Amino acid sequence: MKKYISFLVVLFVVVSCEEDVRFNNPSFQGMKNNVFWRAVQAKATLASDGSLLIEAYTGTEVMSLKMTSTTTQKYPLGTSNSKTAVYVINQGNSEIKYTTGIGIGSGEIILTEYDDLNRTISGTFKFNAKNIDDNSSSDPVLNFHQGVFYKVPVSVLVP
Repeated sequence: MKKYISFLVVLFVVVSCEEDVRFNNPSFQGMKNNVFWRAVQAKATLASDGSLLIEAYTGTEVMSLKMTSTTTQKYPLGTSNSKTAVYVINQGNSEIKYTTGIGIGSGEIILTEYDDLNRTISGTFKFNAKNIDDNSSSDPVLNFHQGVFYKVPVSVLVP
């Protein structure tokens, strides 16, 4: 009887030991108005002029981060139209659009790594974007903080 109990204990120990490892690679996520938000798909496009556009998607939302190059540095938002954050919520027949631009919104995108060999990009972001629809009953400002994009694949746009 002791052999059976010992055998069952060893069997349960062996069966219960498993590795459930999941990789979140690539990843694009952040805190949207203090609520966790994660994209289901993300991609980046490198234009022929060297500018970079990162797009992240959920079922009804699209976020776009635009920068002037792939240089690892801080890109301030709210100071130009070449470095922007745009967030669009699609509501069937209408959409709500939040954006940064010259004198509109604030924030930053920090590129921490551009891997030219594997064609991936990583970094962080935070921003306050303004609702550009004056007639909208939605929040006038959208806040994203603790934003991270990791190993997002980069494709090259051929002119």
